Amino acid sequence: MAAVQQTYPGSDLDALFPSPSSPPDLLSPPRYPGASPEAVAALTYVLKDNYTKYHIFSNYKRFHNHITHRALALYVTGAGGSLIEQFYKQDGAHERPAIESPEAITEENFIEHLSDENFYAAYKSFFSKVIEERGVSATLEEYIFTKKYNFVEGQDASTQPVMLARFLGGLFHAFIHVGYGAEFGIPGMVVEGLALASVHEHEFLPSYLFQCNGTTAVEEATTRLASLALNTKTSIAPSQLEQPQTNHAFSILAKIMQDSKFAPKEIKKHFKDFDGLMSEHGDTIWRYAEEWTIDPSRPGEIERKMEECIWMSTIIYSIGGWSKDRSFTANFFFMHFVTSSLFLPSLLPYLSQNSQVLLLRGYFASTLGWWITHGFPKLDIQGFLNTTSHISSEIKVANPFLDIVQSAITHPNNHLLKLQRALAHFSSIYGTRPKGFFGGTELEGAETLDGSLFLRAAILTEKYMNQGAKFWSLEGFSVSDQE
Repeated sequence: MAAVQQTYPGSDLDALFPSPSSPPDLLSPPRYPGASPEAVAALTYVLKDNYTKYHIFSNYKRFHNHITHRALALYVTGAGGSLIEQFYKQDGAHERPAIESPEAITEENFIEHLSDENFYAAYKSFFSKVIEERGVSATLEEYIFTKKYNFVEGQDASTQPVMLARFLGGLFHAFIHVGYGAEFGIPGMVVEGLALASVHEHEFLPSYLFQCNGTTAVEEATTRLASLALNTKTSIAPSQLEQPQTNHAFSILAKIMQDSKFAPKEIKKHFKDFDGLMSEHGDTIWRYAEEWTIDPSRPGEIERKMEECIWMSTIIYSIGGWSKDRSFTANFFFMHFVTSSLFLPSLLPYLSQNSQVLLLRGYFASTLGWWITHGFPKLDIQGFLNTTSHISSEIKVANPFLDIVQSAITHPNNHLLKLQRALAHFSSIYGTRPKGFFGGTELEGAETLDGSLFLRAAILTEKYMNQGAKFWSLEGFSVSDQE
C-alpha cells in the first residue's frame, strides 16, 4: 500500500479533537496545574497531525503508535507546549506513514476486513461517521458489547468478529486509546481506538457471554447517553465502600495459583504465548473470571470491582515483579496492567450496566492470561512489604509523588509518565486503605497490604528505570523460579 497523508476538512478535525474537557467522573484522574493556551494548542496540533499522517502500527510487527498517549499524559501533568511538540517530533520519527485503504468499510463488509491493518483508515472513517450520528456510548455498546459484533450464527470460531476480545487484545491498547477519549472528552481518540480494535488479531472469547444479550444495552445507551456527555450518576467515593471478601479478586488469584492446569510445565509450554494459552485454557481462565462475583444490584458494586482490578493489576506488577533473589524488575507487560486500569474510572460511566460487567470480566480474564504467559510469578506479599519497609524512611521531600511525576515528564521512555501518573492517582483515591482492609480474602498476606503499595511501586520503578540505559524488562519471569 502506498503511503499517503490523509486530508480532512478542518471542521471535521476540530470536532474529532476539541480541547480536553473536565474529568468525567469523581474517580477519574485530576488535571495537574500548568495548563496553558500554548499547551492545549500543541496538544490539539499533535492529535490532528498524527490522525492524518501516521498509521496506528509503528512497524510491520504491529507495535502500537503511542504518540497520542504520551502527548495527553504530558498535557494532563502540566507539561508545556514546547515539550509536547518536542516529544512528538521525536516519536514521529519512528512511525509508519498512513496508507489509503483498498475500499470503504460499511455495515455490510465490517466483519469481512477485521484483522486487516490495511483497512485501519477505512475503519477510522466508518467510526467517525457512526460516532457523529449516534454518540460515543451507543457506538461502544453496539460495536463492542452486542452479540452481533462478537458472534455470528453458523460462522467458524476462528473467523468470529469477537470485538470485545479485540478491544481488550494487543495488551489493552485499543481499550487504553478509547479510555483517553473518555477521560478527555475527545471523540477522535475513541474513533482511533475502535479502528485499532478492528484491526487487532482474532482472540479467544467464550460465546456464552452473549447468549442473552440483544439490543437492550444499545437502546438504553442511546436513550441515556446520546452524545459524548456522561450520565449524571456520581460514583461512590472509596471511603464509603465496604470491601466484601466473598470471591474477591485476590481470592481468585489465590485459587488459580493452586490450579494444576497452570503448573510450571504448562507455563513453559505457553511462555510469552498469550494466544496459545487462551486457545487451550481460555475456558478455564474465563471460568475463574466468572467466579469473581459482580452483583450490580448492590450499591457501589461497579466501583468496588473496579478497585479490585486496580489493586490486582498493581500487585501483579509490583509484587509479582519482585522476589528475594532478584529484587524488583519493571516488567513491560505487567506495567500495562497498571496503565490500562487507570482508564476504568473514566470509561465505565459511558456504559450500560450489562456492558460494565462484561468489560470488567473481560479485563480480569485478560490480566490473568498475560500474568500466566509471562512466567506466572508468585505473589510474596509479606516478603515484598518487609523488604520495602525502609522506603518511607528514605523520603526526603514532603510529597514524593510530585517529584516522581515531575521526573517522569522529561524521561525519554514514553511509558514511564503514564505508569507514574496511574500510581499517583491510585494513591490519591486508595492510599488511605489500612492494613487489614483485605483481611478475609484467600490470598496469603493480603491482610498486610495497605495504601502505601502505590508509592512503593512508584519508587521502585523510578529506581529501576534510572539505573541504566535499558528500561522495561521484556524477558518475562523464569518459570524455574516458580517450581
